[in-house]
Amino acid sequence: MIGKLIILLAGEIATSTLGICQERVDAVPNYPPMVVQEEVPTVKWELLTPESVGGKCVERFTVNYADSVARLCFTQLPRPMKTVSPGDSIVEINAGYYYVTSPQFGTGAEDIVIDVECEWPLRAVAEGPEAFHAVTPGNRVIPVALHNKQSMADAALADPKWQNWMIPADSIYRLNEKLIQGEKPGPFDIVPSFKKVTLTEGIFKAGTPIETAITYNLNPEYYKITLTPEKAVIEGASEKAVAMGRRMLERRLLEPNGGVLPCAVIEDLPDYPYRGLMIDIARNFQTPETMHDMASLMADYRFNRLHFHITDDEAWRLEIPGLPELTDVGSRRGYTLDSKEYLPEIFAGTGDPDHNLPTANGFFTRREFIDFIKYCDSLGIAVIPEIESPGHARAAIKAMEARRRNTGDETYRLIEDGDTSKYTSAQLYHDNLMNPALPGTYKFIAKVVDEIANMYKEADVPLIGIHLGGDEVPDGAWDGSPAAIKMSENLGLKGRHALQGEYVKNISNIMRSRNIPLYGWQDICTDYDEDFHTQVAPTVGGMDCWVSPHNPEDNIAIKGVKAGYPVIISNVDYFYMDMLYSPHPEERGLYWGGFVDELRTLSGYPEKICPPQENQKGKVIGVSGQLFGETIRSREDMERLLFPKCLGLAERGWNGTPTYNEADFNILIGEKELPRLERLGTTWHLRQPGIMIKDGKIFMNSPYPDAEIHYTLDGTAPALIGSSIYDGPIPLPSGNVDIRAILVKDGKTSVPTLAIPK
Repeated sequence: MIGKLIILLAGEIATSTLGICQERVDAVPNYPPMVVQEEVPTVKWELLTPESVGGKCVERFTVNYADSVARLCFTQLPRPMKTVSPGDSIVEINAGYYYVTSPQFGTGAEDIVIDVECEWPLRAVAEGPEAFHAVTPGNRVIPVALHNKQSMADAALADPKWQNWMIPADSIYRLNEKLIQGEKPGPFDIVPSFKKVTLTEGIFKAGTPIETAITYNLNPEYYKITLTPEKAVIEGASEKAVAMGRRMLERRLLEPNGGVLPCAVIEDLPDYPYRGLMIDIARNFQTPETMHDMASLMADYRFNRLHFHITDDEAWRLEIPGLPELTDVGSRRGYTLDSKEYLPEIFAGTGDPDHNLPTANGFFTRREFIDFIKYCDSLGIAVIPEIESPGHARAAIKAMEARRRNTGDETYRLIEDGDTSKYTSAQLYHDNLMNPALPGTYKFIAKVVDEIANMYKEADVPLIGIHLGGDEVPDGAWDGSPAAIKMSENLGLKGRHALQGEYVKNISNIMRSRNIPLYGWQDICTDYDEDFHTQVAPTVGGMDCWVSPHNPEDNIAIKGVKAGYPVIISNVDYFYMDMLYSPHPEERGLYWGGFVDELRTLSGYPEKICPPQENQKGKVIGVSGQLFGETIRSREDMERLLFPKCLGLAERGWNGTPTYNEADFNILIGEKELPRLERLGTTWHLRQPGIMIKDGKIFMNSPYPDAEIHYTLDGTAPALIGSSIYDGPIPLPSGNVDIRAILVKDGKTSVPTLAIPK
């Protein structure tokens, strides 16, 4: 679930990251002992066509200026790879971090070619290598410049199977024909939609007095806005409801409508109390400043929960007083073979653990976190931090091992000597599990929970819960652990699942004793007995259900509500923000769980995913969209994956029954929401143009009435400037034609739609 089945995935190649790799040596600060040289090593990457290499997926690295290179390092989400030439070699330092060597390094040879065969195909830009750097014979890290990287679209066109993976251009055309038919939105059409709007007489203008009052309603988020020519009255069931109503009036209604509105009475309240986004800053870091801006956007769309994914295998991003190793070791990534002083490079980076790359290194200080949760609370957003355990815990484990080595303190040790367990996690780690049979594990969790609780107390902000993960513990876990074997014998436990259940019960006791609700992924309550549920369910504030088969007997959300859990619909096939918008080689994101765009999220009705059950003990409390960070290399990457994809999620969290149809929703987004995001300086994703060939002519269309289509017919990449602009059907030229078109709107461009006439 957290980056599930990453063996099918890959990390995004982002221009911002690659730009850093292209700096001069003397412009890259803070490397470990540095080699100063006139020529920076360079690498050219390309994906060879299957036909040229016997149907295999082969990556080619062409290296120059390699006299000082012993190892060429790069990151690429984990996949089995081997070099084609027997003289070359490739080594996986850690899951997703590799180096290649060649006997030609250091010989003065130019254009050193190293071919690497991948067991699985590369279908999207997210699956290519990045974060190149080199290691000298003296074990020093030096930068590498990336030159002439091949276009993923060109690689796709060379592979007929890859072309078949993409949505056909004529299918996009037919969809756009439907989407463009939506009605023009009125002044009160926003996302999410209001429950009720009644028009009255007159005009209300910005600057007119606004009065507020508290009124009674069973729903604490209920508010009512009455607009008259003389004043606006905002009533709400709580101070936060009043604040929400005022935000809707000032930011969502007056600003987009030029400060003038028809007089009306708006009554509004949500169908679900939990409307959340999970944002992962562990895999790739986002700064406090960026997250402040994101919280403001969340409030604009009436989200009220931020599930903050701040720890994982790849990093620990929150300062914990008394455990400095968590950030000294766990928030830094670079070239290392032992993970003793910092973690191995993965996703983005330069090989330098102290380089200020936007997403590789960094953490929230205690003060920054306190300020952040106070700000979120002022917006009506509760922050639920996630401390991943017992799996996804490599960063914490390596940090506590460093503490043991450096101080001799084993109080918080999370693994034991002599453990011969063999396992492979979903992300291909073999050393990322806390041991549920060790006292140090529970002392560690209690310490972290207490320090987080202290931060909320100092901020004077309610702590509504802490998410303890609990997912993706692989088979083989703890099979070779002497402590776990002894614990199983003493308690009569059988196997990994029973040990994990004991861990969850122990953690629930820790949380109960502190009166802090426990949140977790569905794994914390799946396939346990009634005694387990009786003990654990009362302590759970929310269970994120990320997969729910339609068969009621297998539907985990249904099982959860029957067993008494508050269920959060978090399904991958509707609400995973990190999935590709569409199967296109230049889209960012992952695709193991399908393809998710703003129309897909709009269709995620909680009661269809988890229908009400007779005599259920729990209930569905809301929805959550998950943005895991494997493919994110910048703030812009994060925003583009969220917007407008999360707008359908916002609609379904506020309104559980049908509101907008797809066409109306699409026009609303195109005419109001995307321009508003552009005014706020937020990056967003743009849909593709369609291409249809019929009657000897080329037809193109857009899903938005105000967008332009730029195209080429010779296989070159269409651009914002210099390409032809579509203004009507084009006669189909004779001979070989390679049609490519992009959509242009508000300065943004889409990925190219590709069409080659048969």
